[in-house]
Amino acid sequence: MRSVWVPVHRWAGLFIAVFLFIAGVTGCVISWDHELDEWLNPHLFQAHSADNPAAVAQLSALELAQRVESSDPRLRVSFMPLIIEAGHTLLVSVQPRIDHATGQRFALDFNQLALNPATGAVQGQREWGAISLSRENLLPFLHKLHYSLHIPDIADVRTGLWLMGIVSIVWILDCFIALWISFPNLRSWRKSFAFRTHQGWPKLNFDLHRSGGTWVWAVLLMLAITSVSMNLGREIMKPLVALLSPVGTTPFETRSPAPLDEPIEPVLSKGQAVALAHAEARKRNWATPPGAIFYAERFGLYGVTFFENGNEHGDGGLGNPWLYIDGRTGAVAGDFVPGTGSAGDIFLQAQFPLHSGRIIGLPGRILISLMGLVVAMLSLTGVVIWARKRRARAKRNLNAPVSRLHLPG
Repeated sequence: MRSVWVPVHRWAGLFIAVFLFIAGVTGCVISWDHELDEWLNPHLFQAHSADNPAAVAQLSALELAQRVESSDPRLRVSFMPLIIEAGHTLLVSVQPRIDHATGQRFALDFNQLALNPATGAVQGQREWGAISLSRENLLPFLHKLHYSLHIPDIADVRTGLWLMGIVSIVWILDCFIALWISFPNLRSWRKSFAFRTHQGWPKLNFDLHRSGGTWVWAVLLMLAITSVSMNLGREIMKPLVALLSPVGTTPFETRSPAPLDEPIEPVLSKGQAVALAHAEARKRNWATPPGAIFYAERFGLYGVTFFENGNEHGDGGLGNPWLYIDGRTGAVAGDFVPGTGSAGDIFLQAQFPLHSGRIIGLPGRILISLMGLVVAMLSLTGVVIWARKRRARAKRNLNAPVSRLHLPG
């Protein structure tokens, strides 16, 4: 069987090597994307002092969003925090509205705005996810590169997500093949954990690939599984989980999205949606305040999440709860409450917290950052092993005719 699985491991590894190298290096960096982004771009995150010394009062987040939408009718604020940290701007996501004169969306060269909470002025802007290595775009560029390689969608097919999802499926299968190859029998188990540091680079490179992967095999498998969930959760992971455990549905799965150029205009304002969600949260005895809101215009839904100031990323658990409000009727359309539901629901809720390491807070983020380097190392050492063996085979084939010329008789 070894003669079968070794070539399968080789070619599967070569297929995914470049993709995993990119994902590993970028994953190492984006584990700290918020901190690095703020360090690189203080003009987007640190609020400038008000030009008018008398303007000491801070505007509310909802008022800031209303002002920017009124001042530029071309755009809608699609996502925004509701809590403004002291000394910080309000960084909101925006999307173009429909130009009724043409029936097409307005052309915007930005999708994020940094609003000064004292003056309401636009302090900075950028196109999140743009293919650019500028200071403003570097971290968003790496983030999108990590999960989609910036491959554009084809119609409604998320091509980049599908490609990286398929790579992750191959990665899962290859994890088990690599484990079998590393432990062909009980006598060799020590070799699969050892590093020959004083026997030359080729042997150390081999041990880094084999033993390095063995030591962290369980974490590698977790990253591979959660990668499928991140990219192909609705298409593959959720149906598979549903075979073993009942799973709930979200309003985004029970509603058909409107055409891209026919968004559903809400009747409720953001403030009204927040108030309705907050009232529902109090009925449920949720103690945390509303922390952020988005509007999904193709579904006509507001989403309101709840967290204390400073815990917007939901570190140290399964994340923050959400309530979904119908943008036209004000009815509660659904919820997302981490830690509740069936075993299948909780498994799916844990996918991003596990993948990012945030499930255990700072130690988890450090672990995932280091694992990004390990994944890149395993990809690189695997390619080196293949290249060395390929050169050795080519050399043997080249020397074979010469050897036959010297045979006696």
